[in-house]
Amino acid sequence: MESSRGNQNGIQQLLSAEQEAQHIVNAARSAKQARLKQAKDEAEKEIAEFRAYMEAEFQRKVEQTSGDSGANVKRLDQETFAKIQNLKAESERISNDVVQMLLRQVTTVKN
Repeated sequence: MESSRGNQNGIQQLLSAEQEAQHIVNAARSAKQARLKQAKDEAEKEIAEFRAYMEAEFQRKVEQTSGDSGANVKRLDQETFAKIQNLKAESERISNDVVQMLLRQVTTVKN
């Protein structure tokens, strides 16, 4: 009987050890899952911060470029206006000479 009781105690100890091992494995899995979730949450937070930073940089560059293009348009308008005025003045200055040259060419008869 004692050997049967010893076997019972041995089996009980094995079952108890197995349950304890199962609890340890489950706790380790839970801890691993918690660490993975925490790492994922931190990564998502870092990604969101980086995305916000890049979006702010993009908006800043767009604003700079837009402001520059407005200034460029104004500068180009001024340059174009100045060139047009220059061409008008130059054409007025030489128009009389051009008319005289054309009249000479039209009225001169070559034999």
